[in-house]
Amino acid sequence: MDLWGIDLGGTKVEGVIVDSDDPMKVRCRLRVPTGSANGYDHVVGQIRELIGQMEQTSGQKRPSVIGFGTPGAMDSTGVLKNSNSTCLNGRPLRDDLSRLLGTEVRMTNDANCFALAEARFGAAKGRRVVFGVIMGTGVGGGIVFDGQAWNGLHGIGGEWGHNPICGETTPCYCGRVGCVETVIAGPSLERFYREITGVSARLPEIATKAQAGEPAAVATLQRLTDKLGVAMAALINILDPDAVVFGGGVGNLDVIYSEATRAAIRRHLFNSELRTELLKPALGDSAGVFGAALLAGGGPR
Repeated sequence: MDLWGIDLGGTKVEGVIVDSDDPMKVRCRLRVPTGSANGYDHVVGQIRELIGQMEQTSGQKRPSVIGFGTPGAMDSTGVLKNSNSTCLNGRPLRDDLSRLLGTEVRMTNDANCFALAEARFGAAKGRRVVFGVIMGTGVGGGIVFDGQAWNGLHGIGGEWGHNPICGETTPCYCGRVGCVETVIAGPSLERFYREITGVSARLPEIATKAQAGEPAAVATLQRLTDKLGVAMAALINILDPDAVVFGGGVGNLDVIYSEATRAAIRRHLFNSELRTELLKPALGDSAGVFGAALLAGGGPR
């Protein structure tokens, strides 16, 4: 039986149907705009529209189980929280979709979907314990044990982006200060560069300037390396994963995988060596929706 997955993003909702025996074999892949500015009911309607298009294009009836990757996390009462698509927060999205679609809905954070796909079929294939990081406009994470996504008791497993970094005081939208996300997310690094220079620049441009030796750009990437070292060492001290896979725009920077970053991690690590692999993703922007489809074959724990 084929597996159906939906990746609910801030700008698009993407759906995929894959072969259950070979989830990299795509039967159908479609997208519709999310339209989150139009409110919760509109987003739910867009998902229903996409499912209908998938049925029509594939010639299949919707299955008894569909996997969903979403921004934010679902709390113990079944409502979504910490989504950057704010119209979803406080709403029982899983239950509403299950009623609307007439199917079982298996739902987890989009970073968990990313980690699941990369652990099962991507860069971290064959590793038992994998942490997947999405570092872009925000910072999120997902944990995979033995090929299964781990949500945790409160649904916040892997929410590494909202751990505090000692000495950092920038307010975070979550209501706390100094979160990892406020320091090493793309906009946070761009803000740091702007505060030094008075000039606005996107992170890829800053990286290019750093290669040319511009002091402010070098300082920005040094901040990334130093603070990533602190944050990643805390994670490895607790989880001790076989591999960490980095997605998102910040994860495209070569410095993430450099010896400088590994040295920064080792400075704060409760161990004399660092054998955890720091990996570039193999599946690109496909990882999230493929991970959602894999949920349909076995729900998160």
